[in-house]
Amino acid sequence: MISADTRPRIASKARLRYDRKTGRTMLLYPEKGLVLNPTAAEIAKLCTGEHSVAAIVTQLASQYGKDAAAIESEVMKFLSSLAERGLLQEAN
Repeated sequence: MISADTRPRIASKARLRYDRKTGRTMLLYPEKGLVLNPTAAEIAKLCTGEHSVAAIVTQLASQYGKDAAAIESEVMKFLSSLAERGLLQEAN
């Protein structure tokens, strides 16, 4: 379960890659991949295990000039989706 205190990191089986040809960031994992929109790519880049979900939300709110409460639900949905696919784990 993802919470504000969770320090998420991309699972070891997955890799973030920037495709210079298309200009898009992809999350690649065995036999599959996800093309991420720019906001999802920003969130995924912050999933290093160093930042809590709350810190990620705060940083994005500051970066985009938005209210943290509005961003939090979208960040939680995205991270939960990655976790359900086994592409996210909690840092120790």
